[in-house]
Amino acid sequence: MGGRLEGKVALVTGGSAGIGAECCKLFAKEGAKVIAGDMNPPNFEAENVEYMQLNVTDVANCEEVVKSIVAKYGKLDILVNNAGITRDALVQKMTDDMWDAVVAVNLKGVFNVTRFAGPVMMENNYGSIINISSVVGEYGNIGQTNYAATKAGVIGMAKTWAKEFARKGANVRCNAIAPGYVMTDILKTVPQELLDKFASMTMLGRLGQPEEIANAALFLASNEASYVTGHVLSVNGGMRL
Repeated sequence: MGGRLEGKVALVTGGSAGIGAECCKLFAKEGAKVIAGDMNPPNFEAENVEYMQLNVTDVANCEEVVKSIVAKYGKLDILVNNAGITRDALVQKMTDDMWDAVVAVNLKGVFNVTRFAGPVMMENNYGSIINISSVVGEYGNIGQTNYAATKAGVIGMAKTWAKEFARKGANVRCNAIAPGYVMTDILKTVPQELLDKFASMTMLGRLGQPEEIANAALFLASNEASYVTGHVLSVNGGMRL
C-alpha cells in the first residue's frame, strides 16, 4: 500500500533537526523522496531522506540545490520553508546584526528558495509550498520584533504565492503553518518556569511536539488538502499570546 506522498519529491529547509527533521522522516515514511536542506547534516538517519547542504541566505546555493533536485528526480512537488533562527532582544536593545541575521534567514531565505522552486512547480503543474510561520507572527511577542516581523512576513508571502503560482491554471498551492511553542532545541535553553507558563497559556495545557507540526505539514503537502491554499493553519494548542 502506498503512502500519502507516494512518488512525490520534497525539499525541507532546516531539515536536519527539530520540526524540519520530523517533516523529513514523516514525509519519507509516507512515500516521498525527501531532501533535507540545511547548513549541517541531519541528526538522524532515515530511508529515502538525503542531505544537501543549503544556506538559504545564499541565492546561488538555493538555485543550485533546486536545479540538482530537478536534475536527479525530474521534478519538485513539495517545499517546506522551515529554516529559521532567533536573536531575541527588546527593541531598544536589538542590534542591526540581530535584526539583519533573522531577516536574512527567516524572511529572505524563504524568498530565495521559493523563487526557484515555485516556477518549477508551475511548469510541472503540481506543487505544495508550506511556509513555517509562528504564533508570534500572528500575535507578536515581547523581545521578538525581528522574529515576529519575519514570521508575519512569510504569511504574507504564502498568500501572495497562492495567487501567483496558481496563475494559468497551475495546480500549485501555498499555505502557512503557525506553530505555538514546540519542544525543539530552541526551547531547551528556556527556563522551566517559562515553559510552564507557556504551557498554561494553551487550552490544552501543554507544549507541542515537533511531530504534531509535521502531521499538519503532511496534510497540507498531501492531496487531502487539494482545495486548501492561501491558508494559515494555527497549530498551537489553543494558545493566545
